[in-house]
Amino acid sequence: MTPADVSTALSAQGYLPDEGIATSVFLAMTLRRPLLLEGEAGVGKTELAKSLAKATGGELIRLQCYEGIDASQAVYDWDYAKQLLHLRATEATGESQSTTADALEAELYGERFLIKRALLRAIEPTEGPPPVLLIDEVDRADDEFEAYLLEILSDFQVTVPEVGVFRTDRPPLVVLTSNRTRDVHDALKRRCLYHWVEHPDFDREVEIVKLRVPDVDDVLAKQVAAAVEGLRALNLYKPPGVAETIDWATALGRLGAKRLDDSVVEHTLGTVLKYREDHQRVEQHGIGEIVKQAIEKGLLHA
Repeated sequence: MTPADVSTALSAQGYLPDEGIATSVFLAMTLRRPLLLEGEAGVGKTELAKSLAKATGGELIRLQCYEGIDASQAVYDWDYAKQLLHLRATEATGESQSTTADALEAELYGERFLIKRALLRAIEPTEGPPPVLLIDEVDRADDEFEAYLLEILSDFQVTVPEVGVFRTDRPPLVVLTSNRTRDVHDALKRRCLYHWVEHPDFDREVEIVKLRVPDVDDVLAKQVAAAVEGLRALNLYKPPGVAETIDWATALGRLGAKRLDDSVVEHTLGTVLKYREDHQRVEQHGIGEIVKQAIEKGLLHA
């Protein structure tokens, strides 16, 4: 396997990587190292992990991080309702009368009552391709959870005191994403391979639009990509990502638009910009100027 093979496999799933992304994924797979992807929201970090799972045939296991997440949400928890039902069943049948308290407790904390969360599921022995573990927006978790995560990613094993040790000889492909709302600690970065994901350049974004919106007019695809590129240069509160570019092209196609003009951009801007302040900034800059630049760039790349 080579980076070119990775690129081909991801492209077949509708994800067009640049050479840097394809190389990073190749190294993560061959070196068996987690891959930390940082970049602005909307550049395709999460979508890369989804496409990687489809390309490899492995299960996608997603852990969405948030402030306050802990082991009970990320690793394992106990099914208290099921434990209670079991306890009542033993009382109803009289089984609890002939069972010691220690034996009954051992039953209640057996694997049948264990709820396996994302991290534990990812290191369970499995047949077929290893799963892809997506740890999404790790920058939203707190320091304590990040330290715990580092421990698991170092050994790929989890100890459940009441049950035993879970481990795997075939670790999952791990992709961590960060929107950089805070800096991820150096210890976790050292454990991972790292890649900063940029917005795609004009040519690649045009190809992405054509791939994801196959009915889009060729000229319109170029004008939309050029307009989004112009919007990103306006220092917006939330610059549009690739997903917004695709949404915009789809919306314009549904409206039957073949070219951009001031009116259609004004009425569909809500598909690509999601904050009132960004709309105001575009209005101040001039929608006509955005359209003009998009048309000119589209003609330049005709």
